[in-house]
Formats: sequence, structure tokens, C-alpha cells
Amino acid sequence: MNFLLVRLHTNTLENASYSDNTTFYIYAAFFNVLLTYGMETSFFRFFNNEKYKANRVFSTALISLTFTTIIFFSLVWYYNDSLAAFVHLKLSYFNFLVGVLALDTLVVVPFAYLRASGRPIKFSIIKLISVFTYVLLNLFFLWAMPKYNIQFLESYQDDPVQYVFIANLAASVLTFLLLFPYFFKAKLEFDFSILKKLLAYGWPIMIAGMAYIINENFDKWLLPQVLGKDINGAYSACYKIAVFMTIFIQGFRLGAEPFFFSHAKEENAKNTYAMVMKYFVILGSLMLVFVTVYLDFFKQMLVADESYWVAIDIVPVVLLANLFLGMYFNLSIWYKLTDKTRFGMYLSLIGAVVTIALNYVFIPKIGFMASAWTTLAAYSIMVIISYILSRKHYKVPYNLQSIGIYLIISTSFAFASFYIFDGHLLIGTLLLFLFLGIVYIKEKKELLKILQA
Repeated sequence: MNFLLVRLHTNTLENASYSDNTTFYIYAAFFNVLLTYGMETSFFRFFNNEKYKANRVFSTALISLTFTTIIFFSLVWYYNDSLAAFVHLKLSYFNFLVGVLALDTLVVVPFAYLRASGRPIKFSIIKLISVFTYVLLNLFFLWAMPKYNIQFLESYQDDPVQYVFIANLAASVLTFLLLFPYFFKAKLEFDFSILKKLLAYGWPIMIAGMAYIINENFDKWLLPQVLGKDINGAYSACYKIAVFMTIFIQGFRLGAEPFFFSHAKEENAKNTYAMVMKYFVILGSLMLVFVTVYLDFFKQMLVADESYWVAIDIVPVVLLANLFLGMYFNLSIWYKLTDKTRFGMYLSLIGAVVTIALNYVFIPKIGFMASAWTTLAAYSIMVIISYILSRKHYKVPYNLQSIGIYLIISTSFAFASFYIFDGHLLIGTLLLFLFLGIVYIKEKKELLKILQA
């Protein structure tokens, strides 16, 4: 539902305004990582650890994040004029940003508790309520109000992108209220020894997360400065078409992280992790081919305004880059399970250096395509280095032959369909079914065993 708003936003916002919308969420993502300082993953690591009481871990993490969030909100709100100017945001945009950040940070631990305690239905219901609130308010502000001449917050009508931020703030408020009972669910116990463990485990993850935000968003921060807001708006909108892969990866991460920790002590854990990686690559490769083959349909569905299509060539490259990102998340279990999270920080920093350097060098030379190829290069390098390190620290028997075959075939089919056959629907569909046939032939026996078990 959220990504379907891309069409609404690109229909109602000018390219430059859509660029401002993108910039807002770049800062939101960056400060969200900073404010949570790796606490979510740290929580998963110690919540199910027999050495520590689950309630004490929950309380310590909750109190820590609540305290630091209140301090952040107070200081930033006091200096909001200066800080808004520093990050080049309008004061009203910045104030909305601070409110969203504070509320979203406060619910990190309650959401993590629902995941770690095996309550996916409640977790999903609250998430969906939040998303529906955001979507419905966007529809009201950007579609219903102009269509039916509804007068509401008239001062914002000349700058409609602010309505997007209001919708986000309202959704964050509702989410906080739904999770507020968890602040009093158990006896609050603060344990400094547990806090030290949480912080020691989490700070490298925070640095890694900040580097990840750079990898994902540095291009959208630099492009408006080099090529202008209009180009960045088009690039950002077309980048959203790759959201199909992003949603797949996000769904995988939500379930995989607690799964990896809870199965770590099982006898066949490494074989399980290897199988998860293989089928992740199969599904991701299938999505790469499917979205690329039917890209003409998806671009018209999501980004109807043709002025945005100038950047459509980035989509296959970004899809492949996100597939490599998903593989990197799979590989990350080796440093999370061995408590060597500093390696995650090193790997993400390497990716960030690649991202910054290649964007600065090549955007002025070849334009926005440089950013797409840079994203692919950064994530590919991170995957390769992470795999090499994993062989030494936590060796998982990944089936490199099968993974390599699926990646090569899917990439070849997707790129041929889009760049060589110019999106020819019949040829692309034949390539898609050919890929499905290859998967069926190679995996039929194993899939039957899994289903029978």
C-alpha cells in the first residue's frame, strides 16, 4: 500500500517537490539509525539468551531508548532553527521530521519484543494500521481535497509535500498509542551490566547502519546538487519501482533475524542457513526477471507522469543491486552469531567509501546511471568480502554453484529483455518461463523432500 503512493505523489507533486520528499526521508533514515544505536539487533541477541532474564533485557533496552529519545527531542527542538538551516530543510519540514523520529524510536523495543516473542500477527496488524493511516491520509490530502474542493490546512496547499509529512506524523502517533501499553507491560528493571552488553554489541551495528544509509541514499542526496532537483525527482521515482525487491528483502529480514538467532544452537543450523540463502536467491532472481520483463506495465502503474521516465533505465540495475543487498543480509549471520559485529561495521564502511567515491567521480561524467551502477558495485563488493570472511569465522556450506547459476541466468535474461530486446513482451515472457523451467528441473527433488517432510 505504501509504495502504491508513488503514483499519487508523482501525479500531484512536481519533480522538485518529489525530490524534497526524498530528502526528508533520507534524513529520517539516517537519524533513525543514530537514535536506535543498534539496540534492536542487540535486543534479539540477548533476549533469548539463557544467561539473562528476558524481562530485564526488555526493560533495560526500553528505558535506555526512551531516555535518549527524550534528550534528543528536547535539544533538537530547542535549536530547531539552526539545525533546519544546517540540513537545508524548511523549518516546518524539520519539525515534522523531529516528531516522526522521536515517536518511531520510542516504539522500536516494543516492536522488537513482538517479533522476538513470536507474535507476528499482532506485529503485522499494528504495522498495517500504521500504513493504512498513512495511505488514507495521503489520499485525503492529495486526492480528495483537490477533487472535492475541501478546505483544510489551507496554508499548506501551496506546498503540498507537507501533507505527506503530516500523514507520516499522524501514523507515527497512532502507532505509538497502540504500543504504549507495552511501556507498562512488565516490571521496569534497569541493569547497567546488561546495558553495557547491549551497547557493546550494538554500536558497530549502528555505524554499519549509518554506512548502509549512505549506500542507499547518498546518490539521492548528491544528485540534486550536481544535476538538479528535477533529475533527482525522476531518479528517486524510478528507484521506487525496484521496491518490489525491497519489500521482499524487508519481509525476509523481519522474519530471518530472529529465526537465525533462535536456530543457532540446532545441530543442522548451518545447513539450514545455506538452504535459506539458496532459495532466497532463487526467489530474488525470479523477481528480478519478472519485474524487468513487465517493467512497462509497472512504470505506468506506479509512475504515470512520463516526465519521470527519463530515469527508467536504472530499474534493472537497482533491482540486481537490491538482490545483492539481500544476499549480504543473509551472510551477515556469521558476524552476528559470533558477536563480531565490528566486521559488519567494517563491511558497511567499505561499501560507503565505494558509494561516495564512485558517485563523486562518475555522476558528472555519465549522469544518474552512475548512481545505479555504483549501488550495484558497492553491494557486490560487500557480498564478496563478507563471504570470504565468513569462511574463516563461521563457515556455512553455501551452494555457490547453484547460486552462481541462478544469478548469471536471471541477470542475463533480465538485462537482455530490457536493454537488447527493448522490453519486447513476448520475448521477455518466454525468458521468464525458461527461467522457471530451469528452477523446476534443478530443484524438483529437493522441493518434494521439503514438502513431504
